[in-house]
Amino acid sequence: MANHSSSTCLLPVLLQPGFYSSSVTMGKSFSHLFKQTGQDEGQESLTSPLEDSQTDEGKGGDVSQFPYVEFTGRDSVTCPTCQGTGRIPRGQENQLVALIPYSDQRLRPRRTKLYVSASVVVCLLLCSLAVFFLFPRSIDVSYVGVKSVFVSYDQDKRSVYLNITNTLNITNNNYYSVEVANITAHVQFAKTVIGKSRISNITAISPLDMKQIDYMVSTIIADELNYMYDFCTLQTIKVHNIVVMMQVTVTTTYFGHAEQVSQEMYQYVDCGGNTTTIRGMKPFSIPHPAE
Repeated sequence: MANHSSSTCLLPVLLQPGFYSSSVTMGKSFSHLFKQTGQDEGQESLTSPLEDSQTDEGKGGDVSQFPYVEFTGRDSVTCPTCQGTGRIPRGQENQLVALIPYSDQRLRPRRTKLYVSASVVVCLLLCSLAVFFLFPRSIDVSYVGVKSVFVSYDQDKRSVYLNITNTLNITNNNYYSVEVANITAHVQFAKTVIGKSRISNITAISPLDMKQIDYMVSTIIADELNYMYDFCTLQTIKVHNIVVMMQVTVTTTYFGHAEQVSQEMYQYVDCGGNTTTIRGMKPFSIPHPAE
C-alpha cells in the first residue's frame, strides 16, 4: 500500500481471486492485478506479441472498469480519520480500524490540565465549606436564676414545700439545628437532696439562635430538716432566705450525637412566702411534670 499524508483516508475493498484490489485515496485509485496461480513455478506460458498486446488491452479495460471509487449518500458515513472529508461504507463501522499517530493532538486535549485543576479546586472548596458549616461547636448553657417560688406548709408533718421555677439560656453556636433532649435538675440543702426533676423532649434551637427555657423543681424540707419549719414560719422576721444549691444538666442531640452540659450554682430562696421575679426577656414556657 502506498504512503499517504495524515489527511489521507484508506478504504479497503474485498478481494476475490482473479479480481482487482483498489485502494481509494481521496479521489485516486491504484489497481493491482493478481493472477491465479494454478501452474507450477517452473512453467512459463509462451505468448506472442499479439497476445501480449491483447493482454495489455484487457488489463487496461479491466482497470478502466474501476477508475474511481467514492462512497456518497445514504450508503456511507463520514470517515473520522479523514477530518470529515472522506467516506466509508455504511455497516462497516465495526470492522474498520482507524490508525491515529501517537503525536496527534486529539489524543492530548489542550484543556485537560485546566479541567482537572478546576475540579480539584472545586472539590477542595466544597470540602472546606462542608467542614466549616458541619464542624460541631459548643452549646452554651447559662443559668439566669430563680424566677419564682411557690411555698406551702404542712403543720402536722412540720414540712415545707417549695416549687422552685428556674430559668436557663441555651445558645446554639452551630450552623444547624440542635434538639434539647432533656433537662435534669437537683436541689440540695445542707448536703441533702430535697428535690429533683427531669424534663424530656423539650424543644429545638435554630442555627445561631438562643432560647430561654423555664423548668420547675418540686422540693420538700422535712424529716431530719423539719427544724426549718420553725424558721420559715417565724413571724418576727420578714425575710426567710435559705441557701440551696442548684444542679442542672442539659442534654442536646444533633446528627445522632448527644452532648451534655452541666452547671452548679447557689441561690437564695425565701421559704417564708411566695416570691416572683419579673424579668425583661420573655421566657420559653414548657410544661414541667414533677417526678
